[in-house]
Amino acid sequence: MTTISIEQAGKYDGQEVTIKGWLYNLRESGKLLFPIFRDGTGIMQGVCALKENPEAFAALKGLTQESSVIVGGKIRAEQRAPGGFEMGVSTIEVLQKVSEATPFPIQLKEHGVDFLLDHRHLWIRTPRSAAILRIRAEAIRAARNYMDEQGYTLTDAPIFTPAACEGTSTLFEVNYIDDQKAYLTQSGQLYGEALAMALGKIYTFGPTFRAEKSKTRRHLTEFWMLEPEAAYAELDDMMALAEGLVSAMVQSVVKNKSRELETLKRNIQKLENIKAPFPRISYDEAIAILHKHGNPAKFGDDIGGDEETIVSSEFDRPVMVHRYPAAIKAFYMQPDAQRPDLALAFDMLAPEGYGEIIGGSQRIHDYDLLVKRLRENNLPEESFQWYLDLRRYGSVPHAGFGLGLERTVAWICGTEHIREVIPFPRMLYRVYP
Repeated sequence: MTTISIEQAGKYDGQEVTIKGWLYNLRESGKLLFPIFRDGTGIMQGVCALKENPEAFAALKGLTQESSVIVGGKIRAEQRAPGGFEMGVSTIEVLQKVSEATPFPIQLKEHGVDFLLDHRHLWIRTPRSAAILRIRAEAIRAARNYMDEQGYTLTDAPIFTPAACEGTSTLFEVNYIDDQKAYLTQSGQLYGEALAMALGKIYTFGPTFRAEKSKTRRHLTEFWMLEPEAAYAELDDMMALAEGLVSAMVQSVVKNKSRELETLKRNIQKLENIKAPFPRISYDEAIAILHKHGNPAKFGDDIGGDEETIVSSEFDRPVMVHRYPAAIKAFYMQPDAQRPDLALAFDMLAPEGYGEIIGGSQRIHDYDLLVKRLRENNLPEESFQWYLDLRRYGSVPHAGFGLGLERTVAWICGTEHIREVIPFPRMLYRVYP
């Protein structure tokens, strides 16, 4: 018999096939058994009758959840079954039966969050978690395809860095060789700028780390970022790239992972609306929106999570807020020529209360101004000599941004907490398993 995956079942209607996987659930009804199998690509109901297949019936009866099995039988259409198809089970080989003395910890009932996180290595087997991780993979695939199509070269930035990218308060310090100090990267951006001067348009995609003592549903201490950088690019170029990228990611998930979105009970209509162009408002306009909703924010205040939710609630798709006060932004951001107190920076805020998913800016390309900013921020110039070299040798206007993968996927999936969309979340006080 042909071995298939569960997601391929529709192509084998009426045929005898083999599926390799695990028993997710088992319902017994007299002389009929209704197992549900999973194989990593989806779940499928089986039917096994004592009269027709006594050996398979005996092997299945009383089988424990998450026992590993190889099952054979005929695929047939059944609208009431998950996925629209079921298997008439005729053979079953049990590779490993889970002991009844130590049953699978995650039963088909409600569990507390701490319990689930302690058992994350098993929690990821559930249909909901598996659907989220498949959507994450699709979002990554779509993002890389989009960036490649725009002529950006994928490259890599180091994980160990000698200095901070955005201030020292949220750095993980590492004891490097011979008592040297190094830090886990907050962002690949500074190295991306060097690579852009070599290759023109690049993007990095990898893990980043923030030792931020935040315990919100939007924060992780280890997360993945996609970070483009482009030479001869300005703020508007990056805003256009960002809306194209996010549109491509969302629409690719809607097109290719509709079954997973259905598993999550996600409102697909809201995602179908996510198409460029996105609304763009200035920081001043954002403050005006906050005032309209009774929020006391004033010029110079950062826009935090609560404020992001208020601003984004005015729109049915992500909104880009641009030209923030320079005083609240990173040292490397180019000031607006018209209003030097503003930085040529933007944030993209996702709707439905998910907040900032992208932060970007035009970078300072003037050597003297960058030195001035380093000193104003009390950053060690000796650690940034290589970065200053980029302004000594053929400096040009350039720009980039960082997209937080987990925040973006959490919004696409409609999950309550960001911890659900990364295989093994690292959070404040949690590094197990």
